[in-house]
Amino acid sequence: MLDLTGKNALVTGIANNRSIAWGIAQQLHQAGANLGVTYLPDPKGRFEKKVSELVAPLNPTIFLPCDVQDDAQMDATFATIADKWGKLDILIHCLAFADKEDLSGNFSETSREGFTKALEISAYSLTSLSKRAKSLMSEGGSIVTLSYLGGVKVIPNYNVMGVAKAALEMSVRYLAAELGSENIRVNGISAGPIRTLASSAVGGILDMIRHVEEVAPLRRTVTQLEVGNTAAFLCSDLASGITGQVIYVDSGYEIMGMV
Repeated sequence: MLDLTGKNALVTGIANNRSIAWGIAQQLHQAGANLGVTYLPDPKGRFEKKVSELVAPLNPTIFLPCDVQDDAQMDATFATIADKWGKLDILIHCLAFADKEDLSGNFSETSREGFTKALEISAYSLTSLSKRAKSLMSEGGSIVTLSYLGGVKVIPNYNVMGVAKAALEMSVRYLAAELGSENIRVNGISAGPIRTLASSAVGGILDMIRHVEEVAPLRRTVTQLEVGNTAAFLCSDLASGITGQVIYVDSGYEIMGMV
C-alpha cells in the first residue's frame, strides 16, 4: 500500500551507513521514490566519496554538495532540481550540528558563536530549505525532519542541541500552518537514541542507549530502518491527513514517567 512511485525525494544529511538519513533513503527507495542526495562538501572531498559510494545502489539521479550555511549552494541545489526534475515531492531534513564543547558542562557557558551555529544549522536550515522547496512542490508535498526528546526534556550533555531541537519542532508547526493551503505537509520524527556520527558527539550516548533498552516499553532502542519506515509513511498518501506533528519513534520511551 505504501507506494512512492513517481515521487521525487531530496534527502539531506547522509554521512555514513549509520546515519538515520541513510535508513530513510533506503526506505524511500524501496517504496519507489526517485532519489536526490546532498552531502556536506569538505576541502578534501571525503564526504563526497564516502556518501557517493554508499548511495550508489539507490541510483540517485541528483547528487550535489549542499552546505546549509551557504545560500549559493542551496540555490544551486534547487535550481538543479527544477532543471532535472521539474518538481519536488519530498524533502527530508536530517541536519544538526553543535560544537562539541557546547555539548557538555554548564549550559550557561554556551558561547554566543556556538549557540548561533547550532540554531542556524539544526533549526533554521529547515526553514531555509523549505522556502526553496515550496515553489517546486507544485503538486503538494511532504517535508520531514528529525528531532529528539532533548527538545522537550532535559537530557544530560545535550545542552544547546536541546534548544535547537525545540526551535526545530516549533518550526515544523509554523511551516505546517503556512504551507498547508498548498497541500504541503510538514512533520517531524523524534527518534530514540541511535549510535550515529552526530550522536557520538553527545557524552554518554552508549549509556543513554542502554538506559532506553532497560526502560522503554519495547525494551530496546530503535533502528535507522524503523525511523525510515515512519518517514516513508509520512511522505506517502497514507499520511495525507497528518501535518504539524512530531511523531515519537523510540520504542515508547517518551511515555515513561519515573525512570
